[in-house]
Amino acid sequence: MSDPAAATEGARGPSVYSGQRTVEAPPFDLPDRLVPDTRLRMDGLEFLSLLPEAAIPVAFLDPQYRGVLEKLKYGNEGELRGKRRAALVQMTEDAIAGFIHGIDRALLPSGHLFLWIDKFHLCQDFHGWFDGTGLDVVDLVTWDKGTFGMGYRTRRRAEYCVVLQKKPRRAKGVWKIHNITDIVLEKAERKAHPHAKPVGLQAALMSAVSNEGDFVIDPAAGSFTVLEATRQCGRTFLGCDIEG
Repeated sequence: MSDPAAATEGARGPSVYSGQRTVEAPPFDLPDRLVPDTRLRMDGLEFLSLLPEAAIPVAFLDPQYRGVLEKLKYGNEGELRGKRRAALVQMTEDAIAGFIHGIDRALLPSGHLFLWIDKFHLCQDFHGWFDGTGLDVVDLVTWDKGTFGMGYRTRRRAEYCVVLQKKPRRAKGVWKIHNITDIVLEKAERKAHPHAKPVGLQAALMSAVSNEGDFVIDPAAGSFTVLEATRQCGRTFLGCDIEG
């Protein structure tokens, strides 16, 4: 049986479901302080200021915010549970916006930011973080962690990866892997860091929107799972964390 999508691609050129990527990252030089494939200890905003403009195809950001610690007020964060999370340096809303604006400057046109977010911020609206940028929300992936968290009513089991794309928004010739589902079950290794994210999912996402050897940035790397993901799929990591 013939494949209608393949037939359409052959007749009209690459379709939106094509595995071809036509966007290429430009070559650029890095300052000596930014060493690829290394766990850099640096302030993330300073790191972003050193990057070239409109040159990076992929960024990840996992903000350290106090949405749960301060606004939901479960009462036992930092005491009975969540001690490691409470000890992390937390970002203000303005700081998160500053990170996203810095990422927007560094991303090439049609580049992607994968923004990790919890249920609280997803429901409360986070669009103010990227007001004034060229970024738009284009998709959402739900990460089923396979473990139960806190919750007055339902117990939190998922986190969310918001997919933002820098203008011009397009999938054809940009997103080249089409078997990633919008709900992914994957357990993460949390012994080393309380905010560890799923390496396999992140590797799949960066592979969908970049080519081998391309730079992937993470200015608040935390557990450096993005570094591990780049090693899995042949990309080049460039990132830092304030705590190294």
